[in-house]
Amino acid sequence: MYAIDIRLIEKLDEEDQEKVAYFLKLLLEQSKYRRTNDELRERREEIERGETLTHEEIWAEFDV
Repeated sequence: MYAIDIRLIEKLDEEDQEKVAYFLKLLLEQSKYRRTNDELRERREEIERGETLTHEEIWAEFDV
């Protein structure tokens, strides 16, 4: 299995970056990634609405 540094994609020309993005989109649409994709979409919407925790709130949840 190959591990790739995401920064390598930035070094590709625009056409090849689009190919990588298209292929990644196809993979993420598969059912095994559906839950992760849905959760990411939900989190983005929460951030857009300003529904995020502050640093203090996060630590309070850990009772620290």
